[in-house]
Amino acid sequence: MGLFERYLSVWVGLAILVGIFAGTIIPDAFSIIAELEFAHVNIVIAILIWLMIYPMMVQIDFTSIKDVGKKPKGLILTLVINWLIKPFTMAFLGWLFFKVLFADWVDPETATEYIAGMILLGVAPCTAMVFVWSQLTKGDPNYTLVQVSINDVIMIFAFAPIAGFLLGMTNITVPWDTLLLSVVLYVLVPLIAGAFTRKKLDNGNDHSKLNEFLSKIKPWSILGLLATVTLLFGFQAETILSKPEAIVLIAIPLLIQTYGIFALAYWLAKRMKLPHNVAAPACMIGTSNFFELAVAVAISLFGLHSGAALATVVGVLVEVPVMLSLVWFVNRTRHWFA
Repeated sequence: MGLFERYLSVWVGLAILVGIFAGTIIPDAFSIIAELEFAHVNIVIAILIWLMIYPMMVQIDFTSIKDVGKKPKGLILTLVINWLIKPFTMAFLGWLFFKVLFADWVDPETATEYIAGMILLGVAPCTAMVFVWSQLTKGDPNYTLVQVSINDVIMIFAFAPIAGFLLGMTNITVPWDTLLLSVVLYVLVPLIAGAFTRKKLDNGNDHSKLNEFLSKIKPWSILGLLATVTLLFGFQAETILSKPEAIVLIAIPLLIQTYGIFALAYWLAKRMKLPHNVAAPACMIGTSNFFELAVAVAISLFGLHSGAALATVVGVLVEVPVMLSLVWFVNRTRHWFA
């Protein structure tokens, strides 16, 4: 794990502080950036999101899908957690906390936007950081690649319907055209671009050109993330300074969701008698989120200044330290598995 990945939560925290400070000092500059929109998509944010997503997609080798029949139990566990359990538990926790437990502390409209942001996080399974978690837990790298590749293909078809259904269940008006545009813009097109790039650079057993290219573009992914976070918190600086407790309120259900989903997945993996090098990445994929996609869709659907966008960014802040704690736990409990 590189310096940026290891201390990602620190860099995100610094980006938040820079964004809030800049948002209070030069609010007019952020207003100008916020107005640069086309078809409900902010052009600056879209470019930054692409900087984040494209390097990740280049890492995906879709030829690995041919190995889908090998060790199917781990893949089944990942798919069940990602698509049949996680989105619905996230929606339930969002409703429980912001419509019931925190109802007296958050106005109804803002609460609805927080729930929407949580739903978008729950429907977006991890694509890139899971390779880091798999490496840290000594997971089978080839099997992890198969799991991520299958999830990416499913995401193209399942993200919009599930997100639309859950948003509708929480009485949120779903702009389907914007939702579908987001899937095309932030999932399908980067996937195609990444696959095309990989095909051009990966020459059979010689991966030197591909690895050299990835090493050059990888830092841009982190820079894109930090710049996006800085802009988001700059846009919402006034709201955050007047209501700092919002960060804590959003973080509470996100923490419960993350640890709860991991506990369920890890228990199921043990009951299914999966080997540890398959169980570890399977549980990590089911626990972590494709927060870059969630941030982009939240901005497209609800706007830069929305509570939904804020909720997805809090997801970034929460996820990295939590996932590192789970890596520690997984490594300490390796003896639980055959």
